[in-house]
Amino acid sequence: MSVSVFVPAHITGFFTIENDNDPLRNGSCGAGFLLDRGVKTTVKNSSEFKINVNQGSDVVINEVLKYFDGEASFEIIQDIQPPIGAGFGTSAASALSFALALNEFLDYDYSYDECGQIAHKAEVSLGGGLGDVIAQTGSGMVLRTRPGAPGIGEIGSFDEKLFVATKFFGEIDTASIIQDPAYKKTISENGHECLEKFKQNLSVENFLKLSFEFSQKTKLMTNEVKSLVNYFNSSDDILGSSMAMLGNTVFAFADNESSFKELNIEELNIDKLYAKRQL
Repeated sequence: MSVSVFVPAHITGFFTIENDNDPLRNGSCGAGFLLDRGVKTTVKNSSEFKINVNQGSDVVINEVLKYFDGEASFEIIQDIQPPIGAGFGTSAASALSFALALNEFLDYDYSYDECGQIAHKAEVSLGGGLGDVIAQTGSGMVLRTRPGAPGIGEIGSFDEKLFVATKFFGEIDTASIIQDPAYKKTISENGHECLEKFKQNLSVENFLKLSFEFSQKTKLMTNEVKSLVNYFNSSDDILGSSMAMLGNTVFAFADNESSFKELNIEELNIDKLYAKRQL
């Protein structure tokens, strides 16, 4: 027997930090988008217990395993497609895809939301992203309007047929930022302002404008990211560009893949926005 589950990568443009003593309500609000790349987790029969992860460590997997008591021998294979520590929500996608796959493999009776809550609690425990899990249950562009895990927080999402380019410059330690009091204050103040402005105009153009504004006001954008963002924003064929939150990564939107290829930028990844579909 073999069970595979894919969860898309999630990039945040702007966000707030909404802390709560209850880990299921601890989270964030904000806006972002999902990519066609993400994390695919496969759980299959094996004569012995094995974990095979193509990059990073097995820390997330072991955290999720705490919520399952299965004694069966099985192998876990995880294909993490985007770079880790780069603002793609890979740890959340790892946790959610594994929880869903293991739930089916072991024939547990957890609901989809309950698997999402396991993944969210794993993220909170490990100091990872606060809103990626619930966002990854959506499609296309995602607006997080109430913080918390799936079944508790609230999102709205809408599909757009757009291309997204990303370039990764190096890791950022998410926990060091979201747990820093000064950063938390600046992020939440500016995040709430951007969120209210976005609710008044739910468009791709406004999302890109507010994401860039957020990155400037919070002073989270590094110089190397800023240089490429400015280059993208100077092109008439690019809809807009900003920094992935939180990652030393640039993202940009365009209507056509050729708009990015014509710029000849090295190590540029081009994806489509993820749209939910039957597997």
